[in-house]
Amino acid sequence: MKLDKRAYGGQLLAGEGSALAAYVQSGKRIPRRGEIGLQADEIEAFENVGYVMSGSRHRRMNAVRIRKENQVISAEEKNALLMFAQQERIRKETETIALLKEMVSEKIKPLE
Repeated sequence: MKLDKRAYGGQLLAGEGSALAAYVQSGKRIPRRGEIGLQADEIEAFENVGYVMSGSRHRRMNAVRIRKENQVISAEEKNALLMFAQQERIRKETETIALLKEMVSEKIKPLE
């Protein structure tokens, strides 16, 4: 199930929600400003050595980034819950149909 761009909230730029969602879905760390093109382990190595990445230096920018990330993550979690509920509904329907078929076949058997 694919979410449309409005499902991520109205505060994101065009295409920003789906781009962030791609990182969330693949289980990767969402890159910050200045980190595009680097792998998560490379960024972590730079931070461990003592480099301060530009995205984590400014409090206001960091707050905006965290809010956007949380918007996307909560939309993805909501989507996952909806998918799970749909699968459960289908499973219950299948069980009910199988039970009804069994009951009908038992009723028809004695007549033959």
